[in-house]
Amino acid sequence: MAHPCLSCGACCAHFRVSLHWSEAEPSLGGRVPIELTDALRAHERVMRGTSQARPRCIALEADIGRYSRCTIHARRPAVCAQVPASLEFGERSRQCDESRAAHGLPPLTAADWIGVDDAERNPLPAY
Repeated sequence: MAHPCLSCGACCAHFRVSLHWSEAEPSLGGRVPIELTDALRAHERVMRGTSQARPRCIALEADIGRYSRCTIHARRPAVCAQVPASLEFGERSRQCDESRAAHGLPPLTAADWIGVDDAERNPLPAY
């Protein structure tokens, strides 16, 4: 069974994704492609497409609830990497549950994780 996020994508089409400007600054080793971001405030940038009334991250390739992938997964902002899917590590995720509900998807259950081994789960990064 595949990781539930690969058939969801709701969080990437629900929340504004704000990041510290340095995460997208090439001269400082920023990982996030700066061309996929817009200036937000003095020390913040935002993933393009997520600061509008109906957010959808420019890096999202998805049919919400059926297929989902982040085109910059290995270079995504820290804030994205820090949001676990519900029950991925045994606890509910408010962000996951809220975004799934906003797109008419049911909350994840323990059954959604059957067959997903530990190597496929997204380790929470130490940022």
